[in-house]
This record gives sequence, structure tokens and C-alpha cells, in this order.
Amino acid sequence: MAIFDWDNLLSHLNQTLIEAMREDMQQPSASEIPASGWLGYPGASEELIVQAETRLGTQLPPSYREFLQVSNGWRRSDWTELELWSVEQIDWFRSRNLDWINCWQPYTPERPSIPDAQYFVYGEEQDPVHLRREYLETALEISSNSGDGDIYLLIPEVVDSNGEWEAWHFGNKLPGAYRYRSFYELMQQALVWGRFVY
Repeated sequence: MAIFDWDNLLSHLNQTLIEAMREDMQQPSASEIPASGWLGYPGASEELIVQAETRLGTQLPPSYREFLQVSNGWRRSDWTELELWSVEQIDWFRSRNLDWINCWQPYTPERPSIPDAQYFVYGEEQDPVHLRREYLETALEISSNSGDGDIYLLIPEVVDSNGEWEAWHFGNKLPGAYRYRSFYELMQQALVWGRFVY
């Protein structure tokens, strides 16, 4: 079972984002930084998480579940409008974004799904065009739209031996999705970037 050091990761991400907010006039102003200096929120209770799992009809992946226990969402804190939803706000991507899904041509016999050899490539070698469009139908939306066509999704169709769902930074301008083996891995990348959208 994987161990997630959310306290450390989020502390570093918080510090990095606040420094950028103070330096970059295009980002939210320093006046938007909470008095506490914490861009996250208080953690969600187990009861709230279970209520969301019941509403969605699924168990959330371990790293995302643990994130919610540490911070129930995350404020807008870079040049985009993207914020991570609270456990009460998360929902299936299809329920809010059917038009967006329909913009992406579904796979057909003439346009088959991406083969495993192309799909299961992570890191810098991956091509964001090589996503499986059909997974948009079952994706879990965990963030707002960035205002520039980016969103964070969890993919229940791709689950590893630890119960982790694949995580996507999905966006029209990429075009496609940068894919990660878990939500924790996606957030590690956000820390490397120093923002949520690259």
C-alpha cells in the first residue's frame, strides 16, 4: 500500500503558490491570500467523504481520499480560474459537461480506441493526444474549469493494484490529457510546475 505525504507536499505547494501570487500581477492578488496563509481548506470528515461516495456510487481512490482528509478542496491560486472542488462539489464529468464530451469525437470502428502500447505511457514521453475519449463518459470531475479549457479528472476505468485511479490534466489546447498514475502523482507534478496548469 502506498504512503502519501500530503502534509509535506501541500505545505511546499502552498508556499510555492503564495510566492508566485506575490510576484506575478497576472495571478490572484496577495489580498486574496487567506490570513492563515493556507490556500487549502480544513479537511473533510470521514462522514462527508462517505456521503460523497454513496452519492457517486463508488469508493474514491486512496490518494484522493487522503487529500480530502487533509484539505477539502483548494482555492484558486494561480493565473487560471482552476480550483479543486470540495468533496461536496465533485461529480461525474458527464453530468456537467456533455457538450464538452461531444466535442471530442468518440471512438468508432473507423477511429478505434488508442492501443495499450500508446496509451500506457507516462511522464515526458507521453503524447496528450493519445487519450481514450471514451473515458470522458465515466470520468470524475474534481476541479473547476480553468477558464482556459483545462480541468482535472479521475479515471475509474484505469485502476492499479493499490486502488489508485488514473488522473488527467485534460484540456482542449493540449489537446488531450496529460495522464498520471494517481492523483498524488498529478499533484507532485503541480508542485514541480509551481502551478496547476502548465
